[in-house]
Amino acid sequence: MNLTISNDYFRTVIPRMEEAYVEWPYKDPPTYQPFFFEIFDVDTSRKWFWQNWTLTLYISAVYLVLIYLGQRYMQNRRPFNLRFLLSLWNFALAGFSALALFRVAPELVDVLRGPNGFHRSVCVRDELNPSSAWWAMAFSVSKLIELFDTAFIVLRKTPLIFLHYYHHMATLVVCWMSYPQAEPIFRYVGTMNLFVHSVMYGYYGFKAMRFSPPRKLAMAITLLQLSQMAIGLIVNCYAVYVKRTGADCARSDENIRVQMAIYASYLILFVNYFYRSYFTKASKKLKSQ
Repeated sequence: MNLTISNDYFRTVIPRMEEAYVEWPYKDPPTYQPFFFEIFDVDTSRKWFWQNWTLTLYISAVYLVLIYLGQRYMQNRRPFNLRFLLSLWNFALAGFSALALFRVAPELVDVLRGPNGFHRSVCVRDELNPSSAWWAMAFSVSKLIELFDTAFIVLRKTPLIFLHYYHHMATLVVCWMSYPQAEPIFRYVGTMNLFVHSVMYGYYGFKAMRFSPPRKLAMAITLLQLSQMAIGLIVNCYAVYVKRTGADCARSDENIRVQMAIYASYLILFVNYFYRSYFTKASKKLKSQ
Protein backbone atom coordinates (compact mmCIF):
# COMPACT_ATOMS: atom_id res chain seq x y z
CA MET A 1 0.00 0.00 0.00
CA ASN A 2 1.37 3.41 -0.95
CA LEU A 3 0.97 5.76 2.03
CA THR A 4 2.59 8.76 0.32
CA ILE A 5 0.34 11.82 0.40
CA SER A 6 1.23 14.78 -1.77
CA ASN A 7 1.72 18.08 0.04
CA ASP A 8 0.25 19.82 -3.04
CA TYR A 9 -3.23 19.09 -1.72
CA PHE A 10 -2.58 21.35 1.25
CA ARG A 11 -0.85 24.18 -0.65
CA THR A 12 -3.77 26.57 -0.21
CA VAL A 13 -4.70 25.36 3.27
CA ILE A 14 -1.51 25.38 5.38
CA PRO A 15 2.13 26.39 4.87
CA ARG A 16 3.95 24.00 2.57
CA MET A 17 7.50 22.76 2.98
CA GLU A 18 9.10 24.46 0.00
CA GLU A 19 12.75 23.80 0.86
CA ALA A 20 14.52 21.03 -1.00
CA TYR A 21 15.17 17.86 0.95
CA VAL A 22 18.30 18.37 3.06
CA GLU A 23 20.91 15.63 3.24
CA TRP A 24 22.08 15.23 6.82
CA PRO A 25 25.39 13.34 7.12
CA TYR A 26 26.46 11.39 10.19
CA LYS A 27 29.32 12.69 12.33
CA ASP A 28 32.36 10.46 11.84
CA PRO A 29 33.39 9.41 14.39
CA PRO A 30 30.23 10.06 16.44
CA THR A 31 30.50 12.08 19.61
CA TYR A 32 28.35 9.54 21.41
CA GLN A 33 28.72 5.84 20.71
CA PRO A 34 25.32 4.55 19.55
CA PHE A 35 23.58 1.57 21.09
CA PHE A 36 22.94 -1.30 18.69
CA PHE A 37 19.28 -0.35 18.20
CA GLU A 38 20.19 3.27 17.42
CA ILE A 39 21.91 2.31 14.17
CA PHE A 40 19.35 2.63 11.37
CA ASP A 41 18.79 4.12 7.92
CA VAL A 42 18.07 7.70 8.95
CA ASP A 43 17.81 8.92 5.36
CA THR A 44 15.00 6.48 4.52
CA SER A 45 13.23 7.42 7.74
CA ARG A 46 13.47 11.15 7.14
CA LYS A 47 12.32 10.83 3.54
CA TRP A 48 9.26 8.88 4.65
CA PHE A 49 8.32 11.59 7.14
CA TRP A 50 9.12 14.23 4.49
CA GLN A 51 6.65 12.69 2.07
CA ASN A 52 4.00 11.77 4.63
CA TRP A 53 3.96 14.43 7.35
CA THR A 54 0.51 15.48 6.15
CA LEU A 55 -0.79 12.16 7.49
CA THR A 56 -0.87 13.92 10.84
CA LEU A 57 -3.73 16.10 9.59
CA TYR A 58 -5.84 13.04 8.72
CA ILE A 59 -4.85 11.39 12.01
CA SER A 60 -5.91 14.51 13.92
CA ALA A 61 -9.29 14.52 12.19
CA VAL A 62 -9.86 10.84 13.04
CA TYR A 63 -8.69 11.54 16.59
CA LEU A 64 -11.37 14.22 17.06
CA VAL A 65 -14.06 11.96 15.62
CA LEU A 66 -13.05 9.14 17.98
CA ILE A 67 -13.16 11.51 20.96
CA TYR A 68 -16.71 12.52 20.02
CA LEU A 69 -17.85 8.94 19.45
CA GLY A 70 -16.16 7.75 22.63
CA GLN A 71 -17.85 10.40 24.74
CA ARG A 72 -21.20 9.57 23.18
CA TYR A 73 -20.64 5.88 23.89
CA MET A 74 -19.75 6.56 27.53
CA GLN A 75 -22.53 9.08 28.10
CA ASN A 76 -24.89 6.65 29.84
CA ARG A 77 -22.33 4.11 31.00
CA ARG A 78 -20.33 3.74 34.16
CA PRO A 79 -16.68 4.83 33.93
CA PHE A 80 -14.11 2.07 33.55
CA ASN A 81 -11.67 1.48 36.39
CA LEU A 82 -8.36 1.57 34.54
CA ARG A 83 -6.05 2.70 37.32
CA PHE A 84 -3.59 -0.17 36.97
CA LEU A 85 -3.34 0.16 33.19
CA LEU A 86 -3.16 3.94 33.51
CA SER A 87 -0.27 3.77 35.95
CA LEU A 88 1.62 1.36 33.68
CA TRP A 89 0.94 3.60 30.68
CA ASN A 90 2.20 6.72 32.44
CA PHE A 91 5.29 5.07 33.89
CA ALA A 92 6.13 3.62 30.45
CA LEU A 93 5.94 7.08 28.86
CA ALA A 94 7.93 8.58 31.75
CA GLY A 95 10.62 5.93 31.29
CA PHE A 96 10.77 6.50 27.54
CA SER A 97 11.05 10.26 28.06
CA ALA A 98 13.80 9.92 30.66
CA LEU A 99 15.87 7.54 28.51
CA ALA A 100 15.45 9.71 25.41
CA LEU A 101 16.41 12.81 27.42
CA PHE A 102 19.55 11.02 28.63
CA ARG A 103 20.54 10.37 25.00
CA VAL A 104 19.71 13.72 23.35
CA ALA A 105 20.28 16.41 26.01
CA PRO A 106 24.11 16.08 26.07
CA GLU A 107 24.30 17.08 22.42
CA LEU A 108 22.34 20.30 23.03
CA VAL A 109 24.52 21.07 26.04
CA ASP A 110 27.69 20.48 24.02
CA VAL A 111 26.48 22.78 21.25
CA LEU A 112 25.53 25.55 23.69
CA ARG A 113 28.93 25.32 25.41
CA GLY A 114 30.82 25.55 22.13
CA PRO A 115 31.82 28.66 20.16
CA ASN A 116 28.85 30.89 19.32
CA GLY A 117 26.76 28.18 20.96
CA PHE A 118 23.30 29.73 21.07
CA HIS A 119 23.38 30.79 17.42
CA ARG A 120 24.68 27.40 16.40
CA SER A 121 21.97 25.61 18.38
CA VAL A 122 19.23 27.50 16.54
CA CYS A 123 20.59 28.12 13.05
CA VAL A 124 23.32 25.60 12.17
CA ARG A 125 22.80 22.04 10.89
CA ASP A 126 25.64 20.12 12.51
CA GLU A 127 26.63 16.64 11.47
CA LEU A 128 24.33 14.13 13.04
CA ASN A 129 25.05 11.68 15.83
CA PRO A 130 23.36 8.31 15.09
CA SER A 131 21.90 8.18 18.60
CA SER A 132 20.34 11.64 18.26
CA ALA A 133 18.89 10.72 14.87
CA TRP A 134 17.25 7.57 16.22
CA TRP A 135 15.71 9.35 19.19
CA ALA A 136 14.49 12.21 16.99
CA MET A 137 12.62 9.60 14.95
CA ALA A 138 11.36 7.77 18.06
CA PHE A 139 10.30 11.09 19.62
CA SER A 140 8.24 11.92 16.52
CA VAL A 141 6.55 8.50 16.60
CA SER A 142 5.86 8.88 20.34
CA LYS A 143 3.68 11.91 19.61
CA LEU A 144 1.36 9.56 17.72
CA ILE A 145 1.35 7.03 20.57
CA GLU A 146 0.59 9.76 23.13
CA LEU A 147 -2.78 10.35 21.49
CA PHE A 148 -3.93 7.26 23.39
CA ASP A 149 -3.70 9.32 26.60
CA THR A 150 -7.13 10.60 25.67
CA ALA A 151 -8.66 7.11 25.62
CA PHE A 152 -8.09 6.85 29.38
CA ILE A 153 -9.79 10.21 29.93
CA VAL A 154 -12.81 9.28 27.81
CA LEU A 155 -13.22 5.75 29.20
CA ARG A 156 -12.79 6.90 32.81
CA LYS A 157 -15.16 9.85 32.19
CA THR A 158 -12.75 12.40 33.66
CA PRO A 159 -12.87 16.00 32.40
CA LEU A 160 -11.41 16.50 28.93
CA ILE A 161 -10.29 20.06 28.27
CA PHE A 162 -9.50 21.70 24.93
CA LEU A 163 -5.86 22.23 25.92
CA HIS A 164 -5.35 18.45 26.21
CA TYR A 165 -6.39 17.37 22.73
CA TYR A 166 -5.24 20.54 20.97
CA HIS A 167 -1.77 20.15 22.48
CA HIS A 168 -1.59 16.50 21.41
CA MET A 169 -2.62 17.23 17.81
CA ALA A 170 -0.45 20.32 17.32
CA THR A 171 2.64 18.67 18.79
CA LEU A 172 2.19 15.68 16.50
CA VAL A 173 2.01 17.94 13.45
CA VAL A 174 5.00 20.14 14.31
CA CYS A 175 7.23 17.17 15.21
CA TRP A 176 6.48 15.33 11.97
CA MET A 177 7.23 18.56 10.07
CA SER A 178 10.47 19.38 11.90
CA TYR A 179 12.20 16.00 12.00
CA PRO A 180 12.49 15.47 8.22
CA GLN A 181 13.44 19.10 7.60
CA ALA A 182 16.58 18.68 9.72
CA GLU A 183 15.62 21.71 11.78
CA PRO A 184 18.43 22.53 14.26
CA ILE A 185 15.79 23.77 16.69
CA PHE A 186 14.48 20.22 17.02
CA ARG A 187 17.15 19.79 19.69
CA TYR A 188 15.24 22.30 21.83
CA VAL A 189 11.84 20.84 21.00
CA GLY A 190 12.96 17.34 21.97
CA THR A 191 15.02 18.16 25.05
CA MET A 192 12.43 20.47 26.63
CA ASN A 193 9.49 18.19 25.89
CA LEU A 194 11.25 15.06 27.10
CA PHE A 195 12.31 16.70 30.36
CA VAL A 196 8.79 17.93 31.12
CA HIS A 197 7.20 14.61 30.13
CA SER A 198 9.59 12.51 32.22
CA VAL A 199 8.40 14.48 35.28
CA MET A 200 4.76 14.86 34.22
CA TYR A 201 4.06 11.24 33.30
CA GLY A 202 5.81 10.06 36.46
CA TYR A 203 3.51 12.37 38.45
CA TYR A 204 0.44 10.99 36.67
CA GLY A 205 1.65 7.43 37.22
CA PHE A 206 1.82 7.93 40.99
CA LYS A 207 -1.56 9.66 41.01
CA ALA A 208 -3.08 6.68 39.20
CA MET A 209 -1.69 4.46 41.98
CA ARG A 210 -3.61 6.61 44.51
CA PHE A 211 -0.52 8.30 45.83
CA SER A 212 -0.99 11.97 46.62
CA PRO A 213 1.95 13.99 45.30
CA PRO A 214 2.15 17.55 46.71
CA ARG A 215 -0.06 20.06 44.95
CA LYS A 216 3.01 22.26 44.56
CA LEU A 217 4.51 19.58 42.31
CA ALA A 218 1.56 19.89 39.93
CA MET A 219 2.07 23.66 39.92
CA ALA A 220 5.79 23.19 39.23
CA ILE A 221 5.02 20.91 36.27
CA THR A 222 2.70 23.53 34.78
CA LEU A 223 5.39 26.18 35.29
CA LEU A 224 7.86 23.92 33.47
CA GLN A 225 5.41 23.66 30.60
CA LEU A 226 5.05 27.44 30.52
CA SER A 227 8.83 27.79 30.47
CA GLN A 228 9.00 25.33 27.59
CA MET A 229 6.59 27.45 25.53
CA ALA A 230 8.43 30.68 26.36
CA ILE A 231 11.81 29.21 25.33
CA GLY A 232 10.23 27.84 22.14
CA LEU A 233 9.07 31.36 21.23
CA ILE A 234 12.44 32.91 22.12
CA VAL A 235 14.52 30.60 19.93
CA ASN A 236 12.12 30.99 17.02
CA CYS A 237 12.15 34.79 17.39
CA TYR A 238 15.93 34.66 17.28
CA ALA A 239 15.77 32.67 14.03
CA VAL A 240 13.45 35.32 12.55
CA TYR A 241 15.86 38.07 13.63
CA VAL A 242 18.86 36.32 12.06
CA LYS A 243 17.07 35.70 8.77
CA ARG A 244 15.93 39.33 8.58
CA THR A 245 19.51 40.54 8.97
CA GLY A 246 20.36 38.53 5.88
CA ALA A 247 22.59 36.07 7.74
CA ASP A 248 22.36 32.33 7.21
CA CYS A 249 19.99 30.37 9.41
CA ALA A 250 19.08 26.77 8.58
CA ARG A 251 15.40 27.22 9.34
CA SER A 252 12.54 27.06 6.88
CA ASP A 253 10.13 30.00 6.93
CA GLU A 254 7.18 27.59 6.94
CA ASN A 255 8.41 25.76 10.02
CA ILE A 256 9.16 29.01 11.84
CA ARG A 257 5.62 30.27 11.21
CA VAL A 258 4.04 27.01 12.33
CA GLN A 259 6.16 26.77 15.47
CA MET A 260 5.60 30.42 16.40
CA ALA A 261 1.83 30.03 16.04
CA ILE A 262 1.75 26.78 18.01
CA TYR A 263 4.05 27.95 20.83
CA ALA A 264 2.13 31.23 21.17
CA SER A 265 -1.19 29.39 21.38
CA TYR A 266 0.28 26.93 23.89
CA LEU A 267 1.54 29.79 26.04
CA ILE A 268 -1.87 31.47 26.12
CA LEU A 269 -3.69 28.22 26.89
CA PHE A 270 -1.25 27.14 29.61
CA VAL A 271 -1.34 30.58 31.27
CA ASN A 272 -5.14 30.32 31.34
CA TYR A 273 -4.94 26.75 32.68
CA PHE A 274 -2.40 27.78 35.34
CA TYR A 275 -4.59 30.65 36.54
CA ARG A 276 -7.79 28.61 36.59
CA SER A 277 -6.11 25.64 38.31
CA TYR A 278 -4.27 27.47 41.08
CA PHE A 279 -5.64 30.97 41.59
CA THR A 280 -9.43 30.91 41.13
CA LYS A 281 -11.94 30.37 43.94
CA ALA A 282 -12.65 26.84 42.74
CA SER A 283 -8.96 25.90 42.81
CA LYS A 284 -8.54 27.35 46.32
CA LYS A 285 -11.55 25.37 47.53
CA LEU A 286 -10.07 22.19 46.03
CA LYS A 287 -6.76 22.93 47.78
CA SER A 288 -8.49 23.32 51.15
CA GLN A 289 -10.27 20.00 50.65
